[in-house]
Amino acid sequence: MATLPNPLPKLAADPSGRSLGLQLPPGRLIDTTEDGAWHEPLLWHAERSAAPGNWTALGAPAGRAGLLPVLVDLGGAQGGPEEWELMPAEMSYAGDHDAEEVLAEFWAECAADGEEWPGLAVGPVLAADADVRAAEVADSLAGGGRSWFKDPYLALVPARRSADVPAAVGWPGPANHESDTARLCAVLRSWEDRFGIRVVALGFDVLVVSVAAPPTTLAEAGAIAAEHFAFCPDNVLQGPGTLDAYAGRLIGERVWSFWWD
Repeated sequence: MATLPNPLPKLAADPSGRSLGLQLPPGRLIDTTEDGAWHEPLLWHAERSAAPGNWTALGAPAGRAGLLPVLVDLGGAQGGPEEWELMPAEMSYAGDHDAEEVLAEFWAECAADGEEWPGLAVGPVLAADADVRAAEVADSLAGGGRSWFKDPYLALVPARRSADVPAAVGWPGPANHESDTARLCAVLRSWEDRFGIRVVALGFDVLVVSVAAPPTTLAEAGAIAAEHFAFCPDNVLQGPGTLDAYAGRLIGERVWSFWWD
């Protein structure tokens, strides 16, 4: 795997980002890791809360510079990314994992005894442009009103595709379920292909994705619910309690959120 060039070190000498074709507000570079070792910056985030329109204004030029946008929550009880004990050295490469194999393994660990893995869901017809949908969801989060995402700040991460963002920063949010976040990113890559998802936001243990092709029927939603259960059992077990009830919530839903207790 070729290493992706990291444009973020340039921001240390050029905080405005002009050398990268960007016009950045005041921000900070995060290079703090769980082991305390020096590391190239893992992400940049603004020093003021995100506002509707920020994602669209910065997303395209950032992409041309090799950076992808994501909202990070600085308002949770665990603080912001510098307190999250990021572990980039512990992450593998998402492309080395097969999404269905990962989900089937999780299913075997979490499902009732004897309940067979149902296989991957078939993606519904794409209902919107995936990047446009991501901007809509980002604006919604920036507008507030989500109790589980208190204070979103716009961040930029060096990553090849949106699904890789969590592993690229060494995000340990799902550690109680899976310590190598890249394995979950393999699933996110599959969801990008089948459902047009984009990783829109990260909290300490919360992941939010936009969905350009949400399920439109209960049958479609039921197949996706099984994947969600394997990916993040707490969504079901500490939510509605059953896959059927959870599936009902997915019909037409443009935002999928996950949290690991």
